[in-house]
Amino acid sequence: QLQDLTYLAKSLGLDSVGLGYLQTTFGVLQLVGGPVFGRFADQFGARAALILSCASGSAFFLLTSISTSIPLLFLSRLPAVFMHGLPGAQKLITDLTTPSQRTDALGKLGLCFGIGIIIGSALGGVLSTKFGLTVSCFLPLTCINRVLINRSSSVGTSQSGNMFSIREILRLMKFPGVMEVFIVKVFAGLPVGLFLIMFSIISMDFFGLEAVESGYLMSYFGVLQMVVQGLVTGKLTNHCTERTLLRLSVFIFAGVGLGMALMRTVWHYCIVAVPMVFAFGTLGTVTDSILTKAVPSSDTGTMLGICASVQPLTQTVGPTIGGVLYKQFGVSSFGYLQLIVNIGLFVYLLKSKIPLREMKSQ
Repeated sequence: QLQDLTYLAKSLGLDSVGLGYLQTTFGVLQLVGGPVFGRFADQFGARAALILSCASGSAFFLLTSISTSIPLLFLSRLPAVFMHGLPGAQKLITDLTTPSQRTDALGKLGLCFGIGIIIGSALGGVLSTKFGLTVSCFLPLTCINRVLINRSSSVGTSQSGNMFSIREILRLMKFPGVMEVFIVKVFAGLPVGLFLIMFSIISMDFFGLEAVESGYLMSYFGVLQMVVQGLVTGKLTNHCTERTLLRLSVFIFAGVGLGMALMRTVWHYCIVAVPMVFAFGTLGTVTDSILTKAVPSSDTGTMLGICASVQPLTQTVGPTIGGVLYKQFGVSSFGYLQLIVNIGLFVYLLKSKIPLREMKSQ
């Protein structure tokens, strides 16, 4: 999608700076919309939230496909504020599973979304080539119809209140352990997130890869992510508590930082990517599970919406911070920052008494 957007933006006369503004606009909208979308899911149910997400996605791609000017291209980003398919599906999972099954179920959900992204990207490319971008934008409409046909009694459980209330959203941070776990979730993978945002430039300048080779590398990364989230994380929850998995993912992230600081070739990166993907997948799944169990069941959607804002936050500040790190200190700076941050977090997790429900999947 990013490559197609870049091509469309350049064809409309948008330079690299303008493209950065366009991506930042998308990130800010996702950042703001995540918690609001979560509140909507709590008040009206997971199914209504999924319908809203599909409708927003349809509007997003439809407006993109008919964008004939730069202002219209920026306008096409607006529906992204409610385009949150993954948090909507996670809300449904939390409603249908017991707390002991949640981590495993959320991991398998990541596997399903990974498969969908790979197949969808290939199918979208074929449709765009043969029939044009306009045809491919109607695929999300099929999702809406499918959800509407299979209507169920999925309803909201949250107490009535202003869906846009910042106070109600921030109230969840006061529950025991929530703020501590959320801080770990945000900062543990932040340096690697900055590296991945800059990866398109790093792959060309540092690794010397062509566009096709870079695409293969990202596909390798995606397959690793599916395997880890769908198979490895679920197995580990049968033998380890969430506290142990949280500490393990942070510790491995520290090792990933050292590997990133020392890597010199793309083959080094392929090796480092294995523990990196494991730490990313395990940290994301485990923290989502912990945070949804730390708040009342009527607020799990809002909590997932807050969690979904972590990636857009990285996408918003990433180009600026990542650009400075790369230009001033080189690729190794991402690794050293990752190492230092996660050593600090690991020591914090060892010494702190974060109240967690110690349970394994049954």
